[in-house]
Amino acid sequence: MTGATSDVILERMMSLHPKIIDLTLDRMWRLLEALGHPEQQLPPVIHVAGTNGKGSVQAMMRAGLEAAGLKVHAYTSPHLARFHERIRLAGELISEPELARFLDECERANGGEPITYFEITTCAALLAFARTPADWTLLEVGLGGRLDATNVVEKPALTAITPVSYDHQQYLGETLPEIASEKAGIIKRGVPCVVGPQQGAAMEVIEAQAARLGAPLIAQGQHWHVWEERGRLVFQDETGLLDLPMPNLIGAHQVQNAGTAIAGLRHLGFGAEACEAAITRAEWPARLQRLKRGPLVEAAGSAELWLDGGHNPAAGEALAEGLTRLPTRPTHLIVGMLNTKDIVGYLQPLGRVAESLHAVSIPGEAATLSAEETHEAAGRAGIPSVVAKNVLDAVRDIVGKEPGARILICGSLYLAGSILRENG
Repeated sequence: MTGATSDVILERMMSLHPKIIDLTLDRMWRLLEALGHPEQQLPPVIHVAGTNGKGSVQAMMRAGLEAAGLKVHAYTSPHLARFHERIRLAGELISEPELARFLDECERANGGEPITYFEITTCAALLAFARTPADWTLLEVGLGGRLDATNVVEKPALTAITPVSYDHQQYLGETLPEIASEKAGIIKRGVPCVVGPQQGAAMEVIEAQAARLGAPLIAQGQHWHVWEERGRLVFQDETGLLDLPMPNLIGAHQVQNAGTAIAGLRHLGFGAEACEAAITRAEWPARLQRLKRGPLVEAAGSAELWLDGGHNPAAGEALAEGLTRLPTRPTHLIVGMLNTKDIVGYLQPLGRVAESLHAVSIPGEAATLSAEETHEAAGRAGIPSVVAKNVLDAVRDIVGKEPGARILICGSLYLAGSILRENG
């Protein structure tokens, strides 16, 4: 042990490979072998990929499994306020001593060889999961699927693919079939795969990959259906019908995410109680989350303050729909985004529900769009906008003009993280 804190070790890990994203599994296999192959020693694994909704689906499945009295490991990314959020050991966020110990072990085993930050920290998570008793392991793909660092488990118990849409085209391909092919890379020979709602071009690719590998599909619209009826969620599959409360996570897209989670739990043999807990007890920060405390809330006064981390066109569409489900209030956006995102595609659906937009840059992020660039994109999306120095100034400006507003801070998980560090 070096005695270093996790922050110090993580800072050193950032320098091990010059590229932030470099999709290959070669470095993972090398380090996992040096660690004694922890990926082969995990409790049964549920592996979740997709463009939107995979975090929500994982959170719902975790809530359902834990309601059944089971201990669940969970791995997700990126974190919002602190790195420890990425790793849950048997239901609890990893402690600082544990995190530092597993990071240190991975750093020593790696011996200074090139490896990305995400790869070596994923190895640390797998090592922690292998060393800590639990009943289930939930792994959320970081980027894509086929070459993602999480895609090292030979025989998971179940895989799941949430809706596939356009994001990270520079890494995953420019067309929907190309992107779907990367996501479908988590499908394993003979392992059942739950599939959420898909566009036809994506579904064809997923079906072809499943057929090649003899992997049974449990697909929305074919093997299960979910819909909202009279303020209730109705789920139906070959086992029967469930009449459940609506998900506690807001938005029509969460009905579909709930269906994916329930389909997975039902396939694994869990009953109505676990399915209900999955959709009523799930917690997933920065997904249309109402902020209740902190300096921004104080500055907002009687205005509502909301936060969302979605950042692609499909997320913008889902967010706009979710806002229509809230009681009517004039909605004003505070937006900061990365320069790798389709900002106009994200903002266009929000133009239907937003009165105005305050453009900000994301503090501490080299890849942030400038506030001026976001302001210009808002104009192209048809949303009246102004440039703001920071989020606090934007909140004060909005409240000064409309004290009863609904204020939504959105556009990036990195922006959401910076907000939650002070207001979470």
